[in-house]
Amino acid sequence: MQAPVQRAAAPVQRRRTPLGAPITPVEPSAAADGELTVQRSPFRRSHHSAVGALAASAAATVADTLGRVEPRGTERPEDPPPAYSPAAVDAAPPPYTVGSTPVASDDEAPPAYTRVPEGSFDPKGLSDFQVDELVHRMVGRITRLIRTELRMDRERIGRLRDDHR
Repeated sequence: MQAPVQRAAAPVQRRRTPLGAPITPVEPSAAADGELTVQRSPFRRSHHSAVGALAASAAATVADTLGRVEPRGTERPEDPPPAYSPAAVDAAPPPYTVGSTPVASDDEAPPAYTRVPEGSFDPKGLSDFQVDELVHRMVGRITRLIRTELRMDRERIGRLRDDHR
């Protein structure tokens, strides 16, 4: 024969202990006639609460660990950064200086054009048909990539149909 199941008349309020506080175990109480009673909570537990508890525990562990660890090579500044001050709207632009072109450090001219060696690929030697075929292949691939990106964007925002056509 099984022991009778006793349910709580009113929901039991559970309090969480503060972090770091000692946890005192609860002594089981026996019934007057020596039978053990089982008390169950009034709500039904599911696997979702276990998953939520595991996720909360993992998040707390990660937050606690990251709170104590500082990235290597970074130092905390002693003083906070200066406050943001927007530029004046009516301020004049900085003065223009004539002749401030960047100059190469070695003052060398760029290399001169060299002809393509005989027997290697020369793009200027392609016939019109070859240029057309090359452009057709490139445009076809680029168009396919652009269409794929646009379709993925529509899927991401939830609009699978293009109603603008």
